[in-house]
Amino acid sequence: QEQLVESGGGLVQPGGSLRLSCAASGFTLDYYSMGWFRQAPGKEKEREFLAAINSGGDDTYYSGSVKGRFTISRDNVVNTVYLQMNGLKPDDTAVYYCAASGRHYSSYADHYTYWGQGTRVTVSS
Repeated sequence: QEQLVESGGGLVQPGGSLRLSCAASGFTLDYYSMGWFRQAPGKEKEREFLAAINSGGDDTYYSGSVKGRFTISRDNVVNTVYLQMNGLKPDDTAVYYCAASGRHYSSYADHYTYWGQGTRVTVSS
């Protein structure tokens, strides 16, 4: 069974960093572009696109809200995708999701087939 599992969330102070991981099981990520999204409190129906990476890992795309602070990467050998988050702000508080798409990477949630269960990030002093 295809599954994505996020980890690495938690409580961090403003200005701090976290590294999220997304491990796949039941399928190989080699042929999938990957994306990270988030849902902020009170916006459970809105999944905000953050970053995406192509299957080979040599092309990335970021939303304006995180460009320069977040970095998406992947290691297909261990079937895992990462999101390095620096300079975190209280507005970054959300549940973070990774997703896999059989298409070219995209900022549209509808283009992604597999989703993880999410990991919660809270930015607060």
